[in-house]
Amino acid sequence: MEYGLIGEHLPHSFSKEIHGRCADYDYQLTELTPEEVPAFMEAKAFKAINVTIPYKQTVIPYLTEIDEAALGIGAVNTVVNRDGKLYGYNTDFYGMVSLIRRIGVSLEGKKVLILGTGGTSHTAQAVAKAANAAAVITAGREVDHPDVTFALAYEKHTDADVIINTTPCGMYPYADGTPDRAGTPIDLSRFPNLCGVVDVVYNPLRTNLVLDAKERGLPAEGGLYMLVAQAVKACRIFLGQGTAGMDELTDRIYGQIAAEKENIVLTGMPGSGKSTVGKALAQAMNRPFIDTDEEIVKAAGKAIPEIFAEVGEIGFRELEAQVVRDVANRSTGCVIATGGGAILREENVRALRRTGRLYFLNRSLEALLPTEDRPLASTAEAIRKRYEERYDRYLATCDKEIVTDEVVEHTVQTIRKDFLS
Repeated sequence: MEYGLIGEHLPHSFSKEIHGRCADYDYQLTELTPEEVPAFMEAKAFKAINVTIPYKQTVIPYLTEIDEAALGIGAVNTVVNRDGKLYGYNTDFYGMVSLIRRIGVSLEGKKVLILGTGGTSHTAQAVAKAANAAAVITAGREVDHPDVTFALAYEKHTDADVIINTTPCGMYPYADGTPDRAGTPIDLSRFPNLCGVVDVVYNPLRTNLVLDAKERGLPAEGGLYMLVAQAVKACRIFLGQGTAGMDELTDRIYGQIAAEKENIVLTGMPGSGKSTVGKALAQAMNRPFIDTDEEIVKAAGKAIPEIFAEVGEIGFRELEAQVVRDVANRSTGCVIATGGGAILREENVRALRRTGRLYFLNRSLEALLPTEDRPLASTAEAIRKRYEERYDRYLATCDKEIVTDEVVEHTVQTIRKDFLS
């Protein structure tokens, strides 16, 4: 390959799409095992590459020269081949500075707790020190990692002002974690002084850590902006170009990628038009359409009334939660219509928010008609009861309320305009 990215696991990577917008060159993703890295680096069969987890330090012995900034950080994420000599750089520094500036958090005079001890952690430490942070503490899972374990962070550093997560915790496809590890690296409720949270994970767009921070009213964002910014700078290094216009290009590419990756999620009462609006919106925006109720029927192999008859509402909600989680985790750039009761479970809302923007289709009670295929909304009285039970929940869980007593096209255009603004 001429240009590309090397790493151990790259199914989650957006780098090819980003570099395709940076310049006109072929950018390939290459997964390498630790045993394959030496031969790859020694062969030097590339013009320039980016390097990601876990090889940002592994590649250093194969370099002829390392940029002073990268040398100070102790991690390299960009390598350029010039006449058979390999030169190493670190554009993550620029990317992280850009992300922190975007969030609006100042590190100056702050106590910064950095989660993780790998190459990106080294970048975060360098960024914090360059910003004149009052104290910089790194936390790892192993006892011998500097400065403290996560457990000791709870004991000694709950006065941290800013948390920067550089671990892969919460990354696709393990957004909810694994049996032996939670889906968030640390419990933010233990840190009362926090004024901001930075997470380098960019897939999903919003990790559980970012959602936890936002629920507490804290400035927080995932790593997509950082990924775009570092890629823009890497591209300039690849091609030997200057830095003029990098911020503007970063903003433009970030806006494009974020809009393409984020799902549009429709919530609301049965009969509010979620499927009808969703299909029309998907067609208008050239996006795939997913109806979670239809996915439940596929998964169960039977109609929803049959599911209710066999396992009751509790059993149905369990199946619904599994389907919602799967749809949210595997889908990007889709229009998703949810069942009327999907928002009743916080785990469903959390899964949908990680990858999507939630729109509550608020159709008036008088316009909602009974539907035989929905056991909890099969009569006018049942609809009224559900409406009264759920209305506040719909409002509390949505990003935007959309009144839908207008024609479908009007609702579609209202959502589209808001989403793209």
